[in-house]
This record gives sequence, structure tokens and C-alpha cells, in this order.
Amino acid sequence: MNRDILAIDIGSTKICAIIAQIGEEGSIQIAGTGIVRSQGIKKGSITNIELASRAVKAAIGDAKRMAGTDIRRAIVSISGAYTKSLNSSGIVNIPNREITLKEINRVMHTSLYNANIPNEYEVLHTLPYNFIVDDQEFIEDPLGMNASRLEVETHIITTQKSNLNNLKKAVRGAGVEVDSVVLNGYASAIAVLNEDEKELGAAVIDLGGNTSDIVIHAGNALRYNDFLGVGSHHITSDLSMALHTPLNIAEKVKIRYGSLLEPGEDLIELPMIGDEESTHEVSLSVVHNVIYARVEETLLIIAQSLDKSGLKEQLGAGVVLTGGFTKLEGIRELAAAIFENLPVRLAKPSGIEGLADALKAPEAATAVGLVKYAAGGYAPYEIDVNRSVKHRESEQPAEETDPHETAPDAAGAETGAAAEEKEDVPQIRIKKFGEDEKEHEKKGPGFMSKFWSWLTQLF
Repeated sequence: MNRDILAIDIGSTKICAIIAQIGEEGSIQIAGTGIVRSQGIKKGSITNIELASRAVKAAIGDAKRMAGTDIRRAIVSISGAYTKSLNSSGIVNIPNREITLKEINRVMHTSLYNANIPNEYEVLHTLPYNFIVDDQEFIEDPLGMNASRLEVETHIITTQKSNLNNLKKAVRGAGVEVDSVVLNGYASAIAVLNEDEKELGAAVIDLGGNTSDIVIHAGNALRYNDFLGVGSHHITSDLSMALHTPLNIAEKVKIRYGSLLEPGEDLIELPMIGDEESTHEVSLSVVHNVIYARVEETLLIIAQSLDKSGLKEQLGAGVVLTGGFTKLEGIRELAAAIFENLPVRLAKPSGIEGLADALKAPEAATAVGLVKYAAGGYAPYEIDVNRSVKHRESEQPAEETDPHETAPDAAGAETGAAAEEKEDVPQIRIKKFGEDEKEHEKKGPGFMSKFWSWLTQLF
């Protein structure tokens, strides 16, 4: 049965809403789109909830009119600003000697339980990058394997609770409830990476208007993410200051003459800032130098981030650049020179039917990635922002996990007594995005009802 989904990419320069139909086999057909200029958002965070809600509502309205449908739940992107990442691990015993979804649920749950997450932060994604079955590392999928012990190492992405709550409030103000929240860079990677690049290892760099997101896939798993508060609009600001011309004129100069290749010696006539009736001549070589300096600085900072990740040696497929920034002529050549010994390619979103021209552009990578995520394009296993475990290949819910089985003892066995001393961890289940929550088994009588029954029998 087909289902409709609404994806909203909330960026610093634009808000893109997409309504798509997801087929039974995971096929995707775009039904409607709406793209408007961002308001109330700066460098990836909400600065004015009312203005942001208006912009989101306008984008959703355009998408609904085009699709001819009404949908009130959405999957939404969140910027890498104010995020923190950490790695954690978990270990569980396998009582029946066969690994089922329940055991995978428990071990991922345990890794999240063991993570030292600050109180003011909320988990966005818990992504496994190494399953260990009886000391055998890097098992691609442990499901169905025979074992006595299962371990997992996970990459956990968190964001400030205030940042997440403000985002949800802005979307609710537009009349839509938030079903799920996905990191920008993660969504962009889903949109532009192919399976070979994920397996070989690749860094996806989404160069946007005011921000840039970096994620690294290595060993077919997301291992690292970073954020940079610099984008193509900084080039516009640099040109405005260097050429003494208004911002809107500087933007036009960037679009028309912006290039990182060798410039000509032609002169262009520009209005003066503050006195637009007066003009002055500027050499295109000056324009080139200003743009080159900003782009080079941005790419050098990104190169430092790749070095900091400690995963540079695992980038067999190199660097994949996407986002509106990549429209700048010559950026691939400059990036290849700065990211030494790493192949570089420019990427656009693909793999979806009915893409409008606006959604085929690199700046639409995050929005298209959200749609693919909703259709099941996420990691093979993942704990999402709702603390639900997702499994790409299965629609069957896992058995509910007893919270007292979650905390392992020093030897790795689950002991209820040890868990009772800690706070209960919310129960989680395997589900597909947009699937209604169901209760799979009726709970037995509570402690007080049992105690009353015992007293009645006694007296």
C-alpha cells in the first residue's frame, strides 16, 4: 500500500518541503514541492520561532497545493550546529545461542545506556559501526548468527535539547507534527552516496549558504560528523566589503563572474555602497582573488576536520562535495589540490522519480535525503530521535526489552539487580518511519493488584 510522506529541509537560506509517495517496494514518486526563502534562522539554528513558522508554513502550503493532498506529520532536518558526537559500546549474552532482533535491540540499547550524554543534550541518532560476535569483529549483519555473546560499537549524535525543541515548535506552529528528525549531513549522504562509496569509505561535505556539514562513512557506517558555520553567503559578504558595493549586487557578481579558474583582465562597473547612483570600475582579477581566498580558507578548515577525524586513511572513495556552494566553477580542482591524495567528485541527489529541476540541484541534497530516509534508506540498524530501533530489512517489531535486562555486569551478563539501581531505560521497538505504534502484548497485573489479591485470599 502506498503512503504519503512530508519531508522538510529547514536551512539557513531556504526551506524546502517535499511530499512524496512511497510504494510497497520502496519506490519514491515526488508529488509536490515548495521552496521558500528562510526567515528566523541563522547559521542553522532558530532565532525567531514565529518567522520560521511562517516560512515553513509557506513551503508546506506550496507542496500541498501541487500534490493535492493534506498531510500533517513530517520528517524534518536539523543542522549540525550545537551537536556533539561520542562513541559508545555495549555487550550482551545470547541465552538461546542465536542472535535475533531482540538481541540486537538489547545490545544497541545497552550502548546508548552506557553513553555519557549531558543532561542538556538529546540523542538524534545511535548508529552501529562495528558488531562483534564472539570476538569476531566487523560483522556486517549479526542477525541469525549462532553466538554466545554480541558486542556493538556505536557512533552517537546528540543536539542541545533547546535547539531541538525550538525546531519542533517552529514546525508545529506551521500546523504540522514532527514524526522524526534527521541530521542534515546524514540526510545529504543518503541522497548522494552510492553503495560502493559507503563501503569503501567517503567523506560527504554539504557546502550550503551559511553552513557546511561534514560526515564520514567508513566500512558502510557513519563514523564521524562535524559542522562549519561558513557557506557561500560569506563569499557574498567578502565581495561586498572588498568591492564597496551593496550585498545584492555582490551576489549577482558572484553568480555571474564567480570562478576559481584563472581570471581575465576585464573591468566591470559596479554601484557604490551607500550611493548607488555613483559607480566605479573593478577588475575581474580582484573578484577572483576575493572568492579564491574565502573558498581556499573554507576547504583548508574542512581538511583539518578530516585529519581530526582519524579516518582519513579509510576514505577509499575520497571526498564527495554537494550543496549550492559547489556550483562555483573550479571548486573540484581546488578541493582536489587541498585534499591531498583523495579523489573528489561533485554530487547531485538521484534515485527518485519525478524530480523537478529544483530538486536535481546539489542544494536539494538534504531534502531528497530526508525522503529517501523515510522510504527506508537509513543505516541497516539505527536508534532514532524517538528512541525507536530501525532495521532496514524488517518491518516486524522486535520483542519488547525488559529494562532490567539492559545493564550488563562486569562480565557482560545482564543482571536485573544491577539494573534496578539505575533509572529505567525507555522500551524501544523495531519500526519503519511513519508506522503507527502498536502494543504487542498485554501487560500482566501490577504489583498492587497482586498484593490485594493475596490479602483477600489470606483473610
